[in-house]
Amino acid sequence: MNAAVKFPLNVPELSFRAAGDALVRRTVLPSGVRILSEQVPGSRSLTVGYWVAVGSRDELPGHFGSTHFLEHLLFKGTPTRTAFDIAISFDEVGGEHNAMTAKEYTCYYAKVQDRDLSMAVEVLTDMLTSSTLDAIEFETERGVILEELAMADDDPADVASERFFEAVLGGHPLGRPIGGSAQTIRGATRTGVNEHYQANYRPQDLVVTVAGAVDHDALVAGVVRALELAGWDLSVPAAPVVRRVDHPATITQGKSVTIVHRPLEQANLLIGMPGILATDDRRVTMSVLNSIFGGGMSSRLFQEVREKRGLAYSVYSFAPGYSDAGLFGMYAGCSPAKAGQVAELLLSELHRLAEHGVTDEEMRRAAGQLSGASALALEDSDTRMSRLGRSEITLGEFADLDEALRRLALVTKDDVQELAAELARGPVSIVAVGALSDDTFASIIPVGA
Repeated sequence: MNAAVKFPLNVPELSFRAAGDALVRRTVLPSGVRILSEQVPGSRSLTVGYWVAVGSRDELPGHFGSTHFLEHLLFKGTPTRTAFDIAISFDEVGGEHNAMTAKEYTCYYAKVQDRDLSMAVEVLTDMLTSSTLDAIEFETERGVILEELAMADDDPADVASERFFEAVLGGHPLGRPIGGSAQTIRGATRTGVNEHYQANYRPQDLVVTVAGAVDHDALVAGVVRALELAGWDLSVPAAPVVRRVDHPATITQGKSVTIVHRPLEQANLLIGMPGILATDDRRVTMSVLNSIFGGGMSSRLFQEVREKRGLAYSVYSFAPGYSDAGLFGMYAGCSPAKAGQVAELLLSELHRLAEHGVTDEEMRRAAGQLSGASALALEDSDTRMSRLGRSEITLGEFADLDEALRRLALVTKDDVQELAAELARGPVSIVAVGALSDDTFASIIPVGA
């Protein structure tokens, strides 16, 4: 590959060689189902994922938490398999299976030996297409999810993270918690979750990605066979669902300061502002910025906050991007008495980066960190499977390791400084969980501002 390969929705077949002589193939069926594979030389195992481009942001009022609720329910049985049957299918071959609900997609996945691909396809297809949403299982799983939410509410880092998205993104759907709330889960109905299921789990919504020891033609044949056995009529023409609009949304900040009072020994502190979109051409620049600023033990935040001042054990930055919005955040776990000082230090480091830029040595280290981490991650078929899914659902293009390194080499110090300056001009949101007073951050943002 010499450049990224585009994934047009109206092209039925694509095939190309990627870095490391991996063979990438993509088939778009007339029904809209998309099947992608990356055959990796020397692999003996593979990871398969079934994706639908619906996440928590897509839920309508009265259905908040339905996407995550449904993810749980698809493991609870079909007309031909019980929940125990599903579990045994993977356990007896030493495989792994799980699912993840995100803000913009849901994925059901499994990792197995190459000889067990047919089984994985059959079981995942059955789960995704034919869940019974049994009424008794529905109530049982409601209790499980309420326990999951309670567990998260007992974790101050989770509480801070949920409130942080709400603070930065305000009323945007991305600001809502993925799992809903205890109130919305208690109010969820089987009919409502089933409506969500029927509306979003259709042939034109489905993306299947497999990476590792996979033969594409056999994969396509297996997926088609399993879908038809499940009762999906693949002869009905349909275009794949269009990708999300990637124009920046208008973001209205939530609260500038949010303090959740908890009698804890440590404060969990998050500070941030709007970031960039997942499809922004500057996403590689953001990766370099994040690496230099808070991406490792040699980063500025780690050195300034932990190594030089001993103010925190854990300190880092992060930059999630979505189709029409993004965030840039800084985290520190510190003594409640030091929270104000740490907050000022985090922001001052960002402004120092924006005003004075970065050094050649920092750029060299960031390039080494990012290129090395990318190469090591691709040793895992899970990462390659996820890359295929994000490429199809979010980006609309596939960039292999060589292309990623080429783009990384194009990032300049000026690029990093300009992006840092843009971030530093954004509205600042502070979220903290711990034994803090309401005026802890008054020196940064006056109380009531």
